[in-house]
Amino acid sequence: MNDEALLERLRSEGSRSPADVVLLVDAARLAKAESDNMFQPIQSNVLNQAIPERFRSKNNLWYGFSARARVIVYNKENIKPEQVQTYQDLASPALKGQVCTRSGSHPYMLSLMSSLISHLGEYGATQWAKDVVANMARAPKGGDTDQIRGVASGECGVALSNSYYYVRLMRSNKPEDQEVVRKTGLIWPNQQSFGTHVNISGGAIAANAPHADKALQFLEYLATPEAQTYFANGNNEFPVVAGVKLENAELEKLGSFKQDVTPAQVLADNTRLTQQIMDKVGYK
Repeated sequence: MNDEALLERLRSEGSRSPADVVLLVDAARLAKAESDNMFQPIQSNVLNQAIPERFRSKNNLWYGFSARARVIVYNKENIKPEQVQTYQDLASPALKGQVCTRSGSHPYMLSLMSSLISHLGEYGATQWAKDVVANMARAPKGGDTDQIRGVASGECGVALSNSYYYVRLMRSNKPEDQEVVRKTGLIWPNQQSFGTHVNISGGAIAANAPHADKALQFLEYLATPEAQTYFANGNNEFPVVAGVKLENAELEKLGSFKQDVTPAQVLADNTRLTQQIMDKVGYK
């Protein structure tokens, strides 16, 4: 069951829901669930000490347990890496007809735009989105893996993707996936400025949880080094708890990078404005 289907089920079940824990990807989705009153406040010194403040809500309604970066993937044959060192570069006239992304209404794109609003301002972010639309190789479609494959095939020169999709291809034993990795390169955007956009997978206690005490125990377990390692190995995401060693060779191979430290709460708070901007500029 995907996140949208899960949220719809919670809405329909209401107070009859048997759900104790709600796990969602992306601050935008967490924000939507929070606005729909699907969570209850959490009181936990364990979580407050383990999870950095920027990866949790300001009112202790949700916590992030793993992180993913929004990276730029480029075609090694057609694009020079120096052309795409920042998110802003995707709006450059030099990339006319080269850019591919998933839908502008998808939470991954909404959260990136929320981050850009915090750095570029509403006007600057709106202009960026407008110029990216003008640079598109095709109308947005498919998921992040589709964007990466489009870059490898030459349909797209560059694309945006969450980092774990690329690592998933790196870890694949399929020859066609290895060929995609061979033909493409990955850029950590904005290393000389505000850093690469980072988002979260997070969890909360359901508003009508019948076993709220057990739900809290489970969320606290997700902040342990053992569980944090599972995220890195199983989902190819980054632990959010300090000091947890990666045990994922391909993820480690990507190296370290400067992260954008915009709080997940800010990403969540900007979501409504972001969708308005995307609709305004025709980012389908």
